[in-house]
Amino acid sequence: MEFYKDQLVNVTIEDMGKDGTGVGKVDGYALFIKDAVIGDVVRAKIMKTKASYGYARLTEILKPSPHRTEPVCPFARQCGGCQLQTLAYPQQLSFKENAVRQNLGHIGGLPKAILDSIMEPIIGMENPFRYRNKAQFPVGRDKDGQIITGFYAGRTHKIIPNRECYLGIPQNSAILDTVINHMEKHHIAPYDETSGKGLVRHVLTRCGFQTGEIMVCLVINGKNLPHAEKLAHQLETIPGMTSILLNINKQRNNVILGETNTLVWGKPYITDCIKDLQFCISPQSFFQVNPRQTEKMYEKALEYAALTGEETVWDLYCGIGSISLFLARHAKKVYGVEIVPVAVQNARANARLNCLDNIEFFTGKAEEILPAKYQDGQMHADVIVVDPPRKGCDTALLDTILQAKPRRVVYVSCDSATLARDVKYLRQGGYELKSVCPIDNFPMTCHTEAICLLSI
Repeated sequence: MEFYKDQLVNVTIEDMGKDGTGVGKVDGYALFIKDAVIGDVVRAKIMKTKASYGYARLTEILKPSPHRTEPVCPFARQCGGCQLQTLAYPQQLSFKENAVRQNLGHIGGLPKAILDSIMEPIIGMENPFRYRNKAQFPVGRDKDGQIITGFYAGRTHKIIPNRECYLGIPQNSAILDTVINHMEKHHIAPYDETSGKGLVRHVLTRCGFQTGEIMVCLVINGKNLPHAEKLAHQLETIPGMTSILLNINKQRNNVILGETNTLVWGKPYITDCIKDLQFCISPQSFFQVNPRQTEKMYEKALEYAALTGEETVWDLYCGIGSISLFLARHAKKVYGVEIVPVAVQNARANARLNCLDNIEFFTGKAEEILPAKYQDGQMHADVIVVDPPRKGCDTALLDTILQAKPRRVVYVSCDSATLARDVKYLRQGGYELKSVCPIDNFPMTCHTEAICLLSI
């Protein structure tokens, strides 16, 4: 059968892509259809064709999937934040667990029999909403010139006006109402990406889930916000308000935060706890956005590390030292490595805050620091923990791990494709994959965390 643009076809959705797009086949020809979920029978209009696959637009749901559900958020289909709200949560977990399994099989080269024996069930959430402790709302104007805020539509910088995100804290709505009302009253212009003019770029909010402390940080294209004290006076009435800041960002790029913060009211940071460890969080701090799942993830990392109190541990890509602190209470010595200088400063402060003196932090690239320490004879590790960005670990780092031969490697991953690639490399170097546990840190989205244990 030949396929062409604007052709209407009926498709049964059999799978979903890594971005949440439904995938079905017509006479063996694969079609990617946004907003369709596994089990749907849909009518779709072909928009673009390739040799062996194409893209189509959903025009009608002929028979809804038994797993299809009504989104909580009325903007779910438009917004780029939640790709899976129309899929029931148990099926979201199944989809994510299968994605980890498939990548480890196809990319990592692990046979099904091994995966069946080592894969643990995915750790999901009892309530998969209101889990985010951080949100970044762009500010702009609609076509009528009204000030709006919300989130970007998928793969665009078009703002979907929505002040009530069901993944974030309920207070966000009141915060955004207060900020926008202040801007309208005092004729403060939002930032315009095209012209580079306007003042208010983003509204950043952070919340300590255990402490209840709230931070509001306005990212501005200038040095001052008119009548900032009046805005602070209104914001401070919101329960939990602890910190109100301005962040200066005059750069014409897509980076949200600048380097300079100005305190308007309260403290320059908030605090939160993961179990009984306390952390100071500034606007720029990297801190896991789902603290409930983070606690479960760190407990699993500790289980895999199997520390007795005698081990030397290296924690690579350590951020503000959150995993390092958990490890330090059970290890003889912990070394953390992080490329961001501010994060290292935060990590050292967090170690002091929690009275842990068996941690040392290094600033730099993990793929440079670890090999250099090993070559100088200054590096010994019983356990290495890695929590890299989506691109995974550099080959130079993996080679040093293979040379250092720690008894256990605990790999915390936010991208199971690069995890599978790196696991394959370590297995070829003599390590055996012992356990894999997917963790759903980002319900309603396609993102999945996973933790692996490798030993030699």
